[in-house]
Amino acid sequence: MNARLRAVIDLSIAEAREGTGRHEYDGQIQDLSPAGVDKALAQLGGPSIEDAHDEAHLRAFENSARVALGALHMHRRNPLVHLENLELACYDRNYAPEEERDVARTLHLAQWPDGVDMAIESLDRVPAPGAEALLPAVVGLADGIPKDNRGAKAALAAHGRFVEHLRGLAVDGPPDTALGRSALELLMGAHEAVADVDLTSLTARAEQERERLRAMMDAGCQRLAPGVRSADTVATLLAEHPAAEDVVSAAAAVSDETIAFCREREWLTHLDGECRVGVAPPSRRWATAMLAWSGPYEPDGPSHYDITPPEPTWPESEQAEWLSMFSETALAAVTAHEVAPGHFAHGRALRHVPGDVRRSLVGAGFAEGWAHYGEELMLEEGIRADDPRFQIGVALEALVRVTRLWCAIGLHTGAMNVDEATAAFVSDALMPQATARSEARRGSFDPTYGVYTWGKWMILDAREDARRQWGSAFSLRRFHDALMELGSPPLGLVGEAVRSG
Repeated sequence: MNARLRAVIDLSIAEAREGTGRHEYDGQIQDLSPAGVDKALAQLGGPSIEDAHDEAHLRAFENSARVALGALHMHRRNPLVHLENLELACYDRNYAPEEERDVARTLHLAQWPDGVDMAIESLDRVPAPGAEALLPAVVGLADGIPKDNRGAKAALAAHGRFVEHLRGLAVDGPPDTALGRSALELLMGAHEAVADVDLTSLTARAEQERERLRAMMDAGCQRLAPGVRSADTVATLLAEHPAAEDVVSAAAAVSDETIAFCREREWLTHLDGECRVGVAPPSRRWATAMLAWSGPYEPDGPSHYDITPPEPTWPESEQAEWLSMFSETALAAVTAHEVAPGHFAHGRALRHVPGDVRRSLVGAGFAEGWAHYGEELMLEEGIRADDPRFQIGVALEALVRVTRLWCAIGLHTGAMNVDEATAAFVSDALMPQATARSEARRGSFDPTYGVYTWGKWMILDAREDARRQWGSAFSLRRFHDALMELGSPPLGLVGEAVRSG
């Protein structure tokens, strides 16, 4: 492997192991101590590579690491980085014989005491809301420890220290979540190879997008229930959800539907493979749903669409609020995002992209932007055209995404706190209080979670450029294939799809 690429991957081995299937990192943890991160950052750089696009893609990831870990020390304020470093759920997928995965899990578990020491040493700048938000997921890490494993006792003791450290941060950590305006602009620009991020312009576009989406939602609500207030219609629809034990089977049925619809439309060259639906492991229940795909460097196997049901210990009212995210109105849009044409379809395409850079370095902005773009694409192309609930669901999901962008900017420029962000999710995205609070707290540790909407915009802008430049030769298949050929590039490089397609 190219030495520059290896140095970048060494700074994100949890993502390399699971996201791209580089299982040479199985059984390893990353040195996320302050000194260890500084040492790894010093390895970045080297001679340019021949392909101009791949050089830009690789250089962007180097710059992103230097900003996120070097300038802004995100490993010292975001517990999720350390949670992913300890995560054992990556060995549950059937990418290799069980015996081989068990050996890797045991090696990984044996390093938990060192990993926890690194986490405790590093995590000295965590805002209290971020610690509070991730505490249940960190507690859930212990569920992945095989009780008969010879390293279980030491690992559990280390895990207890990590939990107590995070509990302390949740109480005594700073209440202010803000990175600062210039730091947020720097971070977003570095992640996505965008030279000048203008938060004022993004905020203005977010306001326009919110108005467009509310009009889309209102139109769907009037089709379904003429004369009834949209908020009342939405409340009724979200209350019509499956029981907790039936959520997975409901998601599986919608998953099959979205895959079949996309295959029928022939939008993508690569949409094969198996997508299994199940309950998310406890350490990943900080999100309502997520997709773990079969990585491009591992033997082909099932991808996993993981659903987070409510905890049975929650009050019944909170369980009902959480289950509203899986109502028939919401679930179809969520599944389009996670499965097809979203993450599952993208993962299938990544197995065919050329070169190690494009196969190894997955830009979050493109990955999430593509999946979010896919939700509205399904609406444009007529899935469930006779059922306005799908339109309402797409609008609601998009309102959540644009509110994330709005709140990420607010939380990290100091314009709002977590309570105010929670209120924004309730008022602007019509979310129940419990899930709105969860979304707001996520923003406290994930300052770039507004990238879903930003990524969608960049893809839509590129699609309009392609329509203009390609004229009668434009087709969705051609445009999507040109995008997929790039892998998952930083958003600043998406325009290459129009030039090369």
